[in-house]
Amino acid sequence: MSWAGKILRVNLTAGTVKSEPLNMDWARDYIGSRGLGTKYLVEEVAATVDPLSPDNKIIWATGPLTGTMASTGGRYTVITKGPLTGAIACSNSGGYWGAEFKMAGWDMVIFEGKSPKPVYLYVNDDVAELRDAAHLWGKSVWETEATLKSSLQDPLTRVSSIGKAGENGVLFAAVVNDLHRAAGRSGVGAVMGSKNLKAIAVRGTKGVGNIRDPKAFMAAVKTAKKVLADNGVTGTGLPAMGTQVLMSVINEVGALPTRNHRDNQFEGAKDIGAEAMATPRKTDGKKHLVTNQACFGCTIACGRISKMDETHFTIENKPQYRGANGGLEYEAAWALGAANGVNDLEALQYANLLCNEEGIDPISFGATVGAVMELYEMGVLTKEQIGIDAKFGSAQTLAFLAEETIYGRGFGKEIGQGSKRLTAKYGHPELSMSSKGQEFPAYDGRAIQGIGLAYATSNRGGCHLRGYTIASEILGIPVKTDPLESEGKPDLVKAFQDATAAFDSSGLCIFTTFAWGLQDLSPQMQGACNEDYTIEELAKIGERIWNMEREFNNRAGFTNKDDSLPERLTSVAGACKTGPAKGKFNELATMLPKYYAARGWDSEGRPTAATKARLGL
Repeated sequence: MSWAGKILRVNLTAGTVKSEPLNMDWARDYIGSRGLGTKYLVEEVAATVDPLSPDNKIIWATGPLTGTMASTGGRYTVITKGPLTGAIACSNSGGYWGAEFKMAGWDMVIFEGKSPKPVYLYVNDDVAELRDAAHLWGKSVWETEATLKSSLQDPLTRVSSIGKAGENGVLFAAVVNDLHRAAGRSGVGAVMGSKNLKAIAVRGTKGVGNIRDPKAFMAAVKTAKKVLADNGVTGTGLPAMGTQVLMSVINEVGALPTRNHRDNQFEGAKDIGAEAMATPRKTDGKKHLVTNQACFGCTIACGRISKMDETHFTIENKPQYRGANGGLEYEAAWALGAANGVNDLEALQYANLLCNEEGIDPISFGATVGAVMELYEMGVLTKEQIGIDAKFGSAQTLAFLAEETIYGRGFGKEIGQGSKRLTAKYGHPELSMSSKGQEFPAYDGRAIQGIGLAYATSNRGGCHLRGYTIASEILGIPVKTDPLESEGKPDLVKAFQDATAAFDSSGLCIFTTFAWGLQDLSPQMQGACNEDYTIEELAKIGERIWNMEREFNNRAGFTNKDDSLPERLTSVAGACKTGPAKGKFNELATMLPKYYAARGWDSEGRPTAATKARLGL
């Protein structure tokens, strides 16, 4: 079966690294990656732990299909208790690191305690040891990766690390690998920094050869790849235009949150979307977009590689940002752009590069800047406090605040605490567009009812990737539902959340679900792991994982009151102003009780004894 069958346990306090067998009973019940890593965390860490204390643990976990021939089999997950939210944190990344770690012969690495000095973990197949990282501390992600590859004399080494943001305790600091792929949300990088853990450098040469039924697995993989290739989204749209294809689509349906959700359409959307990236610039005649790029084993290749205008004010004296590098994805382009009313594509890319370079989540950063700009225009914050005129639409302000935040300077220190803490400090908590303390991504929960419910109920706080109902409500996948209609959305959200948990746990990318359902995952799982992974069993495992995460949050002190949205999204006064959704607000109060009933929870949002018994919790 395609688990490696062993994990690394690293005690940072004692400086020890030990191998132990994977708990195969848990593996069968929770699959791997998100599900299995979370199972280890909830069994070993008290839900009430301080996220930044040595008692918290942080786990890197692969799935059984990570490193295999399955399309998109390069994913890994970082699991911990998140400092931004205080809830379960589970952040997924692509690139090549996950496959490399799996091919070194490991399923997972668990870090516990806190190192007395900066260290990094070096893994080369069976060799695993902590090494001094004093020379890396204070370096960016990019510098760290280059330094380790050079000192280890192996350019094929894969590095997962933090930059200055993680070291400085930015509460939405990310863990970055392969320069611009990131476990981006919930502050997993801050937990890494709190433990004086700078990086994990991996070289794996063993491969993944323990497939249960190679012929059946390869047949299933071949069939599934054809489904991806023949699909309009995964075979054509994403390779050609990336996730940025959504900018114009979401804006047209009136669901592009703009200026901290004050508006629901952005007049500058055309300047920062996929079309703009592919259009030659007036300044130098060159396109912003250079090419697309794929992660390990991916047949979709949605990644963007871009090159900035060298005369742009942000980099005219900074040659280090002039080369081809990781480009804007939709969520980042929205958060850095529409959320702040900024339509300068080059400024967005500059801020995006800083987020990659020093390891911060561009969604939480951009959304927090949106709250700052609104507070500034209200007169609550001043130029003297912020360090610059912070009006909506200012590219100069965006660039300045990106620099201040990643380097932990001035008002950037306050931005680094996230919008919930910042807006509360200045007396306007209602201006934080977040749930459970995590900022919303690029879809308006008023114009798209299901995604609003998904934000409110997400176990890791405001998030689209825990139940991407946009697929159904906007793109018609697998069936078209009306985004303005709340009826039926509780069942839709639950189905998406459960299926997503199963896909996340397999080690594959959630973008495959634009074309695949559990019926496509099942034969791949059965060929690689176990013939009992039927569609029904995978759905049940996804539901089990969701309820396990919920139980952890409940023990951490979360209640049904935390399944909420800001009043701006749920009130008549805050209803959408323009477009097809004009006059709409999110009907959370109607949907939430039905969602609880669909989940088998009581009226307080707690899984019932019968539900836990059915799921084996």
